[in-house]
Amino acid sequence: MPRKPRVEYAGAVYHVMSRGNRQQKLFRTDQDNAMFLAALAEVCERTGWKVHAYVLMGNHYHLLLETPEPNLVAGMQWLQSTYTKRFNVSHRESGHLFQGRYKAIPVEPGAQYFLPVATYIHLNPARMRGYNFKTSKLQDYRWSSYPAYIGTAPRPGWLTADRVLGCLGLADTSAGRRKYGAYMGTRVEEVWHGDKPWLADETWQKIRRGWMVGGAAFRQEMLARLGGALRKGKRSSFSGEEVRTHDESQADALIVAGMAKLGLQETALASMIKNSPQKYALAWLARRHSAVSTGWIKERLQMGKATNFSEFLKRIETAKRGEWGFEPFSKIKNIKS
Repeated sequence: MPRKPRVEYAGAVYHVMSRGNRQQKLFRTDQDNAMFLAALAEVCERTGWKVHAYVLMGNHYHLLLETPEPNLVAGMQWLQSTYTKRFNVSHRESGHLFQGRYKAIPVEPGAQYFLPVATYIHLNPARMRGYNFKTSKLQDYRWSSYPAYIGTAPRPGWLTADRVLGCLGLADTSAGRRKYGAYMGTRVEEVWHGDKPWLADETWQKIRRGWMVGGAAFRQEMLARLGGALRKGKRSSFSGEEVRTHDESQADALIVAGMAKLGLQETALASMIKNSPQKYALAWLARRHSAVSTGWIKERLQMGKATNFSEFLKRIETAKRGEWGFEPFSKIKNIKS
């Protein structure tokens, strides 16, 4: 059973990925591929999802998915459980088919980020080890949305191409589809002549391993949404990277607010001694109102190894007027996240 995704909201776009349990194949036969696409069509009808790109790759799949309503969790639960049941019936098997939690990475809808994700998905067949660039054509891979994009295969009603084409200034016409084919041909050449074809573009690594794909403003929006989701649900429902990113952003904001109260500039941290009361006041603030690690706090405040860390935190929290740490602590103690 997949766990909750990072965030859900109306109009969200996600790069969804899921793999077979123990690296086993999700799609052993053409019938399996067709069966999954049939289930995908059904879930799109149930949920109103829009699929902008997809590829089925034997032991995993990718979707570029838009949810007009905040229903990714319910839809993914139905899609993967339904396909698992049908797969097991077809192959006379039982048990789990998918490997743990599917990934659902929010994608900023602007062309700068949306187009690379679609391109990454469509290039998956060409990134396989052993792909013959001299004799193979990308459109010959049947289990991808790419053939439907360029008109060499029928386009199902749940697959929409106008947004991806629009990122390139193309219309969803025969001329636009030809130009998209030329664009993808160039990208295939880039993969072919890369030192490592399946790692030709460093953006792909961010798409595969990041927790969101977008710019600074989108990152802040997602952090705010993630913070709300964390307050409503269990932290264990989210990936470690998501939680860590949220916590570190929250702690950093607390430290910046504390430094403003203390009249400190960022550059002052380097010249202050590691056990300064100002640094420990800021450390107390981050520890009290966030879940970041001690190591992160020490590094952020340039405290070095800072031995007896917990003892100093307790000392500053209980300091009385005139004692070490009382003055800076009194200025920041009421700051909250």
